[in-house]
Amino acid sequence: MNNKKSIFEKALLALVLISYIQPFMDGNKRTARIVSNAILINYNYCPLSFRTVDSIDYKKAMLLFYEQNNISNFKNIFIEQFEFAVRTYF
Repeated sequence: MNNKKSIFEKALLALVLISYIQPFMDGNKRTARIVSNAILINYNYCPLSFRTVDSIDYKKAMLLFYEQNNISNFKNIFIEQFEFAVRTYF
């Protein structure tokens, strides 16, 4: 992940991979979102809140990644949330 040039790719991978490996008993997805946002903020991008994402769609996208190693749906959610953040905060 550190060798990726795109900040967005780093943030997205941090989000899905920390969630996937489940390093903690609780709070894995919350921790992953914080780390992902820390990456974005570190490079002067706005953080993502995921507040407009339907929870079922979020879970389905994560399950697709967990079970089939397919990141496309979650990538779309990530992009939509970044666009929402830019429209909302700027």
